[in-house]
Amino acid sequence: MTSEPRPAPFRMPERLFAELAAGGGSAEAVDFLVRGERARRLLLLRTLLDRLDGLSTPLTPAREAWRVVKEAAERAPEAVDRLLVAPTTGGWIAHMLRRVHGTAMGPPVWAEAGHLCALAVTASLRAGTDAELRVALTDGGLHLPGLGLAVLPDARRGTAVGQARVHAGLLTLSGPGADGRTTSMTCRPATQPLATAATAGAPAEDPRWLPLRTLTHRTPEGAVAIPLDDLDPYRDLDDPIPPDRLDLDEAEAWQGLFEEAAAILAAPGGSGPGRLDPAWIRTIVPWGRTAVTPPAPPTVVVSASSGDSFGLMVISRPATALALAETLVHEVQHSKLGALLHLFPLLDDDREERYYAPWRPDPRHLTGLLHGAYAFTAVAGYWRDRMAEPHHADVAAYHFALRRLQSRLVVRTLLTSGRLTAPGRRLVTGLARTLDAWLREPVAPDALARARTAAALHRTEWRLRNVAPGPGDTPALPRLRPDREHWPDRRTQAFAVRPAAPRTADEHLAAADPATALARYADALAGHPADPHLLAGWIVARAAQDPGPASRRLLARPELLQPQPSG
Repeated sequence: MTSEPRPAPFRMPERLFAELAAGGGSAEAVDFLVRGERARRLLLLRTLLDRLDGLSTPLTPAREAWRVVKEAAERAPEAVDRLLVAPTTGGWIAHMLRRVHGTAMGPPVWAEAGHLCALAVTASLRAGTDAELRVALTDGGLHLPGLGLAVLPDARRGTAVGQARVHAGLLTLSGPGADGRTTSMTCRPATQPLATAATAGAPAEDPRWLPLRTLTHRTPEGAVAIPLDDLDPYRDLDDPIPPDRLDLDEAEAWQGLFEEAAAILAAPGGSGPGRLDPAWIRTIVPWGRTAVTPPAPPTVVVSASSGDSFGLMVISRPATALALAETLVHEVQHSKLGALLHLFPLLDDDREERYYAPWRPDPRHLTGLLHGAYAFTAVAGYWRDRMAEPHHADVAAYHFALRRLQSRLVVRTLLTSGRLTAPGRRLVTGLARTLDAWLREPVAPDALARARTAAALHRTEWRLRNVAPGPGDTPALPRLRPDREHWPDRRTQAFAVRPAAPRTADEHLAAADPATALARYADALAGHPADPHLLAGWIVARAAQDPGPASRRLLARPELLQPQPSG
């Protein structure tokens, strides 16, 4: 027995699990996931502090820095709590735990451990407390999570030790200069809302203080600020990276596009799959471009997230708000599922990458399949909502039909794998119910035909590129080729619109002219008889032209095609 109070059990109500299992989730359900992430984050921090106790460091020791954080939390608990559950804090904790276990690389361990001192400085600034800490500087810079980057003038390059003093909301930072003398600066750290910069005009950036820019989303309850983070060393999903400052024009382009995407997502209609409150997004990390030129591509080229950094998403800016809104829905789903996986053992995954995923060029393990099914169920719901908008109806019908079909295929794989736990089976069964209901909903025949064709093309080409038939090979668990390589999926987007004047074999197939497509594929195969892209087109066109048993067998096991087609 102990006199200490026993913590209350952390249990998710069944109704909230049911909401999330259907692929959606109310604000209450998402708030519960955030509470779970907070509890996990504090446990990991405690583990990390224990590991850092014996670390030799020229900085303020971890326990002393943590004391500063706790003092700030007594004054401003909500502000410090937001700092501790911020996505980049989770990224730092996960990275540091990998470092102390010898499975990650980075700057000197003492310097990376010193990020806790930066967190303490930020907590003190947010709470209005006084503090003084020895901090790690990189090229004279001190990153303050959630605020920005302080840079000493004429500082010494490389990793060094500096002194940070906080008083009445002011930061005084000092450290070694390039000439060997001490250099210092004082500033009042604050973020920069991009909506304000765009409307009022932003002053020239002070090289001593680079503020974290925030994307503003206006709601009936007030404005919500979402970091557009190009500064935090732990904003990536792996090892620490240096700042990569966006030009102001590019940052403002993000603000305009985000406002449009948020308006799309704000359409009324409940909390089902595909519905997203933009306030659930914790951080957007721009990827791959810092200027408005060259023009952004129409769709998102890269997007990624991590279970370590709940609510953070790395995204390459597209040219259209429709594409950005889809990606926001997709990545928030990954965060939700990542949080669920922290609360429940959903599956017994041997991590063997052997399963077909309709949105990937490579075989996937079961956890990857579950993430894909959960994300693309919501994507299907997103496009289902867009079908009611006349200017998006045709493209939306195609994407809805495609993603519901592909997601249901993966759900079937998960349900028949024999590796789901009881909570995992409840979750995947919930997705199945949602998708089965959607599969009964009518879709414009032309869009439905293009979606089915695109799905068949992807699966056929995937098997041709990845599967090597042999003894013991089965359709569900194929024997994989040792020489498989990454390949681009050029058809999923290309089939979204029916071509008005088809020229290529793919375009004729998308235009529901399989006979012409078949002839074009055969002509091309005469010069490239082993090209998987052309072979996939030929097989699918042949099945559309002659949908008999032989064609169905070939669609099921295209890797068995012998000899190569000649017409």
